[in-house]
Amino acid sequence: MQVIAKRTLREFWLRQPLAEAPLKLWYARATRAQWMRPSDLRTQFGTTVDFVAGNRVIFDVGGNKYRLVVKIDYAVGLVLVRFVGTHAAYDRIDVATV
Repeated sequence: MQVIAKRTLREFWLRQPLAEAPLKLWYARATRAQWMRPSDLRTQFGTTVDFVAGNRVIFDVGGNKYRLVVKIDYAVGLVLVRFVGTHAAYDRIDVATV
């Protein structure tokens, strides 16, 4: 998959250094993946992934300390980072519109 906005991830882990390793791991796994449908993510990430409308996917990262929201275009192989933040910051957003 092609992940758009690694810069967003990097900017977050510069502010939250403990997020760097888990976000780099997620990025490495995502760029090597070839997700064709949501079930492929469930197979790879198990219960640490949730799905919402509009092909948005929520990842629990770093032992659920951080949340990552992406929008996936399965046909094109594109993952667009929409939000990365702490669990508390995630609770303040609307996943469907972020």
